[in-house]
Amino acid sequence: MINWTSLSDEDKQLSLARPALKDSVLLSDTVNKIVTKVLSEKDQAVLAYTKEFDGADLANLRLPVEHIEQAQTLVSADVKQAIDLAYSNIYRFHEAQRPADISLETQPGVLCEQKHVAISRVGLYVPGGSAPLPSTVLMLGVCAQVAGCELPILCTPPSVQGTVAPEILYAASKCGIEHIYLCGGAQAIAAMAFGTQTIPKVDKIYGPGNSFVTEAKQQVSQRVDGAAIDMPAGPSEVLVLADEHANPSFVASDLLSQAEHGPDSQAVLVSNSEALIKATQQQVLHQLATLSRKTIAQQSIANSRFILTTDLDEAVKVSNAYAAEHLIVQTENARALLGELKHAGSIFLGAYSPESAGDYASGTNHVLPTYGYARNYSSLGLLDFMRRFTVQELSEQGIQNIGPAIMSLAQAEGLDAHKRAVALRLEALGSLEGNKQRSGKDGQ
Repeated sequence: MINWTSLSDEDKQLSLARPALKDSVLLSDTVNKIVTKVLSEKDQAVLAYTKEFDGADLANLRLPVEHIEQAQTLVSADVKQAIDLAYSNIYRFHEAQRPADISLETQPGVLCEQKHVAISRVGLYVPGGSAPLPSTVLMLGVCAQVAGCELPILCTPPSVQGTVAPEILYAASKCGIEHIYLCGGAQAIAAMAFGTQTIPKVDKIYGPGNSFVTEAKQQVSQRVDGAAIDMPAGPSEVLVLADEHANPSFVASDLLSQAEHGPDSQAVLVSNSEALIKATQQQVLHQLATLSRKTIAQQSIANSRFILTTDLDEAVKVSNAYAAEHLIVQTENARALLGELKHAGSIFLGAYSPESAGDYASGTNHVLPTYGYARNYSSLGLLDFMRRFTVQELSEQGIQNIGPAIMSLAQAEGLDAHKRAVALRLEALGSLEGNKQRSGKDGQ
């Protein structure tokens, strides 16, 4: 247990530090080699890396569309029903985010507009691993579907047999995704960013992944011939803000829900109650023993923090300083604290709002900024799959109204061509000479 008030400023920073990332230089160099090889050898490189890293010896990268259709019969009824319910909630929440275009006459004859269109080609990355992630397919696929993206493609690592879990395929079919490619890791990110003979080049890449995927996303986003990305990210994390009224078993289950994601995940409890912290620590040990991913969770719990504060105000300050990906508030009146909580990817209010709800089926998106990026990045949403642009249209009256001001500003900045572009139009309308004459009379 860490007593916050007894720490120096330096120790406070150290207590909120994330687990150290792997050797960043080695990681960067390794990913750069993969990206460079995919850029030059395209399909051949992706197939070779898929065999090396996933053990799948493939002849083709694209999954036949009929396999997506066949998956309908391979998913159990209860999982289908769960996916359907999650899809419905996620769709409704993201449909409600549709932005309104703006049309405003800023001056008589000067019309300014802001419009929104879907990003045409989007690449959705769904990690592999020990379990299928249909929830991630829904989080990404629904956004692309609601936005109306012209070509959504999905990359996911195949099994050794060269297949994809039917749950992933069923979720993809719900989102109208037909282009599914059997590759993962940095090679999949590079393939989507630059395009290969089989995999189309996309405009933007979305989705979580391991350190290699994250590094690859960062590298391709920094190249002019690459692709934009949704957000930078690190290992997943949760901070639980609790008081003496919280249920220790609930709090422990939330900490462990995060811990089982991976060994580099981090779970943090901040509370003004020493009794609650001690009871939660006991519950963590008790519940940990029953987990199927116990070994992974144990490694993650080694990175956990149990922080004692003098009061809730101080606990809120600690929470804001940490800027958690997931912030769970289990206090007597959780909503009362909402206005003070500034930095978090997604907030879960009250005892009956576990992180699991947002991960799967409440409707909010589970692709969130991690590693402190919640200070300046937002949770994934519909607008991330769209771009906005402006339109302006000036009538003869409009250019006459604001033309003189434009010319004055252009002259002040020493941009003669800018000034001339307006002057020629005003001269054509016969208004520039009139402005000069009026100016001369005013000066007499």
